[in-house]
Amino acid sequence: MKTTGKRQFAIFGLGKFGSSIAITLANAGYDVIAVDNNEERVSEVADIVTYALQADVMEPGVFMSLGISNIDAAVVAISESMEASIMATILAKEAGAPYVLSKASTEMHSVILKKVGADEVIFPEKSMGTRIAKKLISGNFLDLFELSASFSMVEILVPVEWAGRNLKELDLRKKGINVIGLKIGEKVTVNLDPDYPLPANETLILVAKNEVLSNIV
Repeated sequence: MKTTGKRQFAIFGLGKFGSSIAITLANAGYDVIAVDNNEERVSEVADIVTYALQADVMEPGVFMSLGISNIDAAVVAISESMEASIMATILAKEAGAPYVLSKASTEMHSVILKKVGADEVIFPEKSMGTRIAKKLISGNFLDLFELSASFSMVEILVPVEWAGRNLKELDLRKKGINVIGLKIGEKVTVNLDPDYPLPANETLILVAKNEVLSNIV
């Protein structure tokens, strides 16, 4: 069901955790499908996400109709019903979702989710929703560390369009990106020579606002 070239995510369950992920991803400019059986929850995110649907995730047809095989990742954030959580995970995988991250409430719940196909299982608090969303959109980052709610430090392979060019040419500071260092193997070089051409396939350490970083992934 992809209609744009953007990365696309599906969120099943719009409690505090699920809605915080859906809203964060949508605000970052990504296509988001949000599904819940509660009309009020769906209406709360309807104007923010790409597509909001009130539906029972226990119904296999829901997943097939959404074209789940075309999305980048699905998040099963259902908390009220362990049965619904498990069934949604099974149905998401059967519908072809390439990556399913499921929320667990107990260790036993976690074991079951892994056995039925969840690629990753988490035990989140409400405040973790934003961090999980950032993890999902930071596929090109080798590592990400939040310095504050709006700033992060990341390790990223030198982007193809930066390789062979120096910091003076790129003028990254003007774009709000601070280059902290260059990592080659285990060696980290700080205070880079602004005339030094950045090598391809090596790691840069950057600090910038999250919205700036999201534009270079």
